[in-house]
Amino acid sequence: MILNCHTINVCMKKYLILLLTFLCVTSVYARKGYDRNIKPSLFVPKGSWMGGVTFSYTELTGDNYKLLILDDVNGEGYTFKVSPYAGYFFRDNMAAGVRLNYNRTYADIGNVNLDLGDDLTFDISDYKYLEHEYTAAGFLRTYMGLGNSKVFGFFNELRLTYGYGQGKTLSGSDEKATGTYQTSHRLQIGAAPGLTAFVTNNMAVEVSINVVGLDFKWIEQTTNQVEHGSYRQSSADFKINIFSINIGICTYF
Repeated sequence: MILNCHTINVCMKKYLILLLTFLCVTSVYARKGYDRNIKPSLFVPKGSWMGGVTFSYTELTGDNYKLLILDDVNGEGYTFKVSPYAGYFFRDNMAAGVRLNYNRTYADIGNVNLDLGDDLTFDISDYKYLEHEYTAAGFLRTYMGLGNSKVFGFFNELRLTYGYGQGKTLSGSDEKATGTYQTSHRLQIGAAPGLTAFVTNNMAVEVSINVVGLDFKWIEQTTNQVEHGSYRQSSADFKINIFSINIGICTYF
C-alpha cells in the first residue's frame, strides 16, 4: 500500500512561492530605512556559552471512562520528551548551537467501545503502540530584553532538524496477535519563540512553543514480516502548536 501525496506537494510549492514573494516585498520596504527608534539592549554578551535541557511529560489513564460516542474506555499511555542543547554567542544577543532530542510514546488500550447508535457498535481491545524517535538539530537563537530589563527577555530559535524513529503496533492476543513494525525519517525547518527569566546571574528558566514551517516525513512499514507499506507526508504552515509547550533550564557561562 503506497500513498503518494502529489496534492500536498503542489500546495507546498504554492506556500514556498508565497513565502519568497513575501520576503522580497519586505526586503524592499526594509531598504527605505525607516527609524522606529528601537534601541536594542545587551541581554547576553558575545563570547558567552549556553547549555541546558528542556523536557515534557504527559500521562493518561482511563478506567471505564465515557466520552461522547466512546464507552468503557480502559487503557493507559504516556509521552516523554527530553532535549539537551548547547550554543555559543558569536554576537551580542545571538547564538548558534546544536540540540539533541529523544521522544518516546506508549499507549496500551485494553478496551474501547465505539457506539454509533442503532445497534452499530465497534470494539477495540488488546491494542498496544510504542514509538521512540531521535532527532538532531542545528539552531540560531536571538534574544531581546524586555525593555531595559536584564532578567526577563524574549528569544526566537530557528531550527533545521533531522529525525529517525522506530515504532511497533501489536493487536490481539495469543495466537491471533498481529504486529506492524515501522521506521520513519523526518526533516523539519521551523521556529520556537519563547520567554526566559534569570533566577541567578548564570541560570535561567525558559518556556517555548514550537512553530513548524516546513515538515517532511517518510514512513516504511512491515506487517507480520510479510506485507510492506509506505507513507509520505509534506506540509508547510506557520501555525502555533499549543500542545508543544516546553519548559527548560538553561545555564550561561
